[in-house]
Amino acid sequence: MTESILMAPSILSADFSCLGDAIRTVEAGGADYIHVDVMDGHFVPNLTIGPPVIRSLKAMCTAPLDVHLMIDNADSTIDWYIDAGADSITVHVEACPHLHRTLTRIQESGRKAAVSINPATGVDSLVEVIAMVDMILVMSVNPGFGGQSFIGRSVEKVAEISWMADQLGVAPLIQVDGGITTETVAAVAQAGARCFVAGNAVYAEPDPAAAMNAIRAAAQAAIAGA
Repeated sequence: MTESILMAPSILSADFSCLGDAIRTVEAGGADYIHVDVMDGHFVPNLTIGPPVIRSLKAMCTAPLDVHLMIDNADSTIDWYIDAGADSITVHVEACPHLHRTLTRIQESGRKAAVSINPATGVDSLVEVIAMVDMILVMSVNPGFGGQSFIGRSVEKVAEISWMADQLGVAPLIQVDGGITTETVAAVAQAGARCFVAGNAVYAEPDPAAAMNAIRAAAQAAIAGA
């Protein structure tokens, strides 16, 4: 049986003037998560949304909120996002001096804990936490903006993480974010990723739900034929 492919459309690429409609469209199409990019203008060169908007989204979403914290101070502000209603919280290896403590806090709150690495960060940085997280997010672009091109080295990184997890007897979900399209998704799916964040490739299309499910289908075809 083919493994399930999970889709997490990113609202970073949606029309912020009608986020409710944008979210309802992909939820109706079967989105598994709604991916929310929180950027602080420091850790990444962009500024997006924070806890008040997440709280509002939580009140109207049916899919779980997959909140990706691209911020410098996640260690000290993690309770803001827990209290706002995030269902899954991803923090960055590069931005959390107290990574183990922060991941533990997320888990204690009953939320799913995830960790992300940027394109220039090696997978060895995950060794100490891979056994405790629910998900690992591989950034396949440099974070900060939507619409960037997929970095090919990400495929090898996904394979390395999959191998590491297998050697340790753990099975975190591997998510990939950045430049995901029907053309790029196949290789990372074959390498072991099973959850995909797509923004521009979904919301720049006339039918976002159909675009999302075309990416899902391409990933499923890739792993079925592997």
